Amino acid sequence: MTVWDRPEPPTRPVPLDRERIVTAAIALADEGGLEAVSLRKVAARLDAGPMRLYAYISTKEELFDLMVDEVHAEILPEEQPGDWREALRVLAHRTRQAALRHEWLADLLGGRPSLGPNGLAVTEAKLAALDGLADVDTVMRAVETVSAYVTGAIRREIANLRAERATGLSERDWQRASGPHVTGMLATGRFPSLAKAVHDGTDVDAGTSFATGLDWVLDAVAAKLDRPSA
Repeated sequence: MTVWDRPEPPTRPVPLDRERIVTAAIALADEGGLEAVSLRKVAARLDAGPMRLYAYISTKEELFDLMVDEVHAEILPEEQPGDWREALRVLAHRTRQAALRHEWLADLLGGRPSLGPNGLAVTEAKLAALDGLADVDTVMRAVETVSAYVTGAIRREIANLRAERATGLSERDWQRASGPHVTGMLATGRFPSLAKAVHDGTDVDAGTSFATGLDWVLDAVAAKLDRPSA
């Protein structure tokens, strides 16, 4: 029986329910990452005994599942765009925005799908966007491909943000600090393609990089569909 199927116990003596528990856990994770979340710490924030939480949630993994599902409610748009590309684009950008608000989400994206009502609704929206445009296996592979790109891009962006905080160096400061080493390595002539990219390439911000890569992935999906995109 999943945590969503298991009934909640009575709320006495301290008013308590899974919604309050999950809200407190998300607040802790937003402040200090997943390592800041435990049933004991959540109980302390709610001024409840730790053992009481086990009546609502059996494990920390269940708590993480509930947290992820709660954030999925932020991802689902109020209205589904009619065009499949725009529908998948909106979901991708809303996923990135949710991860930037809740950086810990990047650590829990991917792997087994979220089975909560909000997570299932997001999956339904992705599949529905492509419904009727190709056979079901092609639709599933297309959704998996877009999701894999979104997850990877988000994890890379969050990793860079964490590195900035850990080192105290912005991306530009880090480039300046590592510049002499990179310049010396490129001068050996062993990395001509990398040298061309470093010297002639254009730096773009994370949002632009995400949007460009997403469009390329959607172009690849369009090539596999039975009917071209609108």
